[in-house]
Amino acid sequence: MPGGPPWWHGKLRGWGYRMTIPRQVILDLLNRSSKHLSAEDIYLAVHRTYPGIGLTTVYRTLDLLEQMRLINKFDFGDGRSRYELSQGPQWRHHHHLVCTKCGRIIDYTDFVTEEVKLLDKIEEALTKKYNFKINTHQLHFYGLCEKCR
Repeated sequence: MPGGPPWWHGKLRGWGYRMTIPRQVILDLLNRSSKHLSAEDIYLAVHRTYPGIGLTTVYRTLDLLEQMRLINKFDFGDGRSRYELSQGPQWRHHHHLVCTKCGRIIDYTDFVTEEVKLLDKIEEALTKKYNFKINTHQLHFYGLCEKCR
């Protein structure tokens, strides 16, 4: 691999796991994808190239990667869990805009100063109110996208 192995190799080793083909192809797929893929989407994509990887292996691998916090698992209300990388060189903090009609999911990353200040205030207030140390947050806004309005 040009430039060395991907960042997740060290993370797996740090947790005492080795890099298996299912782990590698699933992480590669999530790294390349701009979509929020379901386990079934991931299975269909990796199965084309690696027919020996079954759906059960995909589910087990996703569970492990989520436990290791390499990926995030989301429920956007459509009955299917969706996955995306939770870190890495290209990862940016973002929130989600979810269309309740067509299911489109938009990553919202272009925060303006007022939004950042408001979220900081909310985190500060929650920290004081519940004596809770917030490390990160994720917001999902539900409504209708431009096409469905």
